[in-house]
Amino acid sequence: MKKVIYLILVTVFFITVTSCNSNDDGVQKGIDIPGITIDGDADCCSAEEAIQIYNFLQTVKVVPELTAEIDSKYRVSVYTRTGSLHTGYNDLYFVATKLTTGNYIKEFTVSNFKPLMYMTKMKMQHSTPISGIVKSFNSNFTAVKQGWISLLMPTSDAGYWTLAYDANVLGQKGGVGPTEVKVDGLPVGQEWLKSFKIGGNTYYLSLVNPADWITGSNEIQAYISVKSLTGTDPYELATEQFVIDIDPRMPDMGHHTSPDNAALTLQTDGSYRGKINLTMTGLWRIHLTVKDVKGNIVAGGDNLKDGFSSLYWDVTL
Repeated sequence: MKKVIYLILVTVFFITVTSCNSNDDGVQKGIDIPGITIDGDADCCSAEEAIQIYNFLQTVKVVPELTAEIDSKYRVSVYTRTGSLHTGYNDLYFVATKLTTGNYIKEFTVSNFKPLMYMTKMKMQHSTPISGIVKSFNSNFTAVKQGWISLLMPTSDAGYWTLAYDANVLGQKGGVGPTEVKVDGLPVGQEWLKSFKIGGNTYYLSLVNPADWITGSNEIQAYISVKSLTGTDPYELATEQFVIDIDPRMPDMGHHTSPDNAALTLQTDGSYRGKINLTMTGLWRIHLTVKDVKGNIVAGGDNLKDGFSSLYWDVTL
């Protein structure tokens, strides 16, 4: 019954779905459904998953300069929410398709993702925090792989960014060599990436997608990365465990705060998560105090002239 419903939906709404193959009994050979083919390829997915992937990809946009074609058979495309990149945290979605059919492919990997900033005036180079592992988006989108990058600065006269990655699609290797990409600055009232030092190490606090927040209670998520020894290798997640206390304030409204906030603590996926309650729209400055596992303050927690921590994220609802 499910298969009949999907066929009706595709036909009625004339959706040309870029899909995987279907080996389902309800899809009969000889029926020409746009985007759904039967060629016995076990590496593609069901018609149901294909439509789910198609619908998801309508919510993101491709970054054209990061597209890779492999062995004249496959294409790997990279998507972000807007089709562009900005300073701070960016989700990255990777999708592999067959060039001949457009069918999605489940069995592919992405590795060696390498961002590099060329500081032309200073004649130096540096990298930035990344997720490290690119993995399946979730159980419903196994043909969509997800990673992230948190960019330290925008493209400017002072420097430019290149990105590169390797891909392996059904045993065929390829990818994108260092390719220049434009990185935009965040709007005024948004600061999602901050750093602190402990001894000789520099750490980066990347705030995840605060543009999704609403007035009221929200999950707050972040990553802590550490600068690589070379500076030019990607900055991986810190191995130390921390706790991030938050104190959200509205600097334009007398620095009033909000109730029912919870510190960010380390999760099994490597992220830090807590709870933040934003009671109204406007600029929120989220003051941060970073503690080690023994409760010792290692960053933030000091006082500016206004009496609050100098380590903070800025988010405008």
